[in-house]
Amino acid sequence: MENAATRLAAINANIARACKQARRSPDSVTLIAVSKTHDAPAIQPLIDAGHRVFGENRVQEAQGKWPALLEARSDIALHLIGQLQSNKAEEAVALFDYIHGLDRPSLLNALAKAMDKAGRLVPCFVQVNIGDEAQKGGCPIAELPQFLAQVRATPIPLAGLMCIPPADTEAAPFFAFLAKLAADNGVTGLSMGMSRDYETAVMLGASHVRVGTALFGSRG
Repeated sequence: MENAATRLAAINANIARACKQARRSPDSVTLIAVSKTHDAPAIQPLIDAGHRVFGENRVQEAQGKWPALLEARSDIALHLIGQLQSNKAEEAVALFDYIHGLDRPSLLNALAKAMDKAGRLVPCFVQVNIGDEAQKGGCPIAELPQFLAQVRATPIPLAGLMCIPPADTEAAPFFAFLAKLAADNGVTGLSMGMSRDYETAVMLGASHVRVGTALFGSRG
């Protein structure tokens, strides 16, 4: 079985190759190791291999394993990539360095209040419901310009746009569409691409790719 360092090196090589094809610098892409459902002993080998950017889906799960890991390594950046309930805003602001699921005014207000209270500004990606799926979170495409204006009216740093394309479909058109939405709205960051399609995402401009299974193996 491949170890974490080997898998990490392979994914970084794939990102570098995709960047070369797209005439981009590999430094322009941040690999987020999605450690959801994996415990601290499973995460530690990636830290030991030099990786410093991780992603979690749930605030409560992250609270159970990351404080000790962060105490040992203060240079780790932790991204919240899952749906965030407004009543968890304060806890999210206290633990995470980036939030990827900002998608509605009520959450924006809760995060603004939490950041003001904590005296800490956490950059946020606005999640776009790129496939117009009723069951998924994300700001509706038609409402995106208005919502971005609301975000920009707060002190919250706007990190970019984020999307999760519909499952079992070709992701490239959705990535290209998100890149166009970002360009049209003066946004630079693009959080898109997961284990099965991160190379495509890099080719289409991703600044952040969220890779779990390809790094950690299938979740048990």
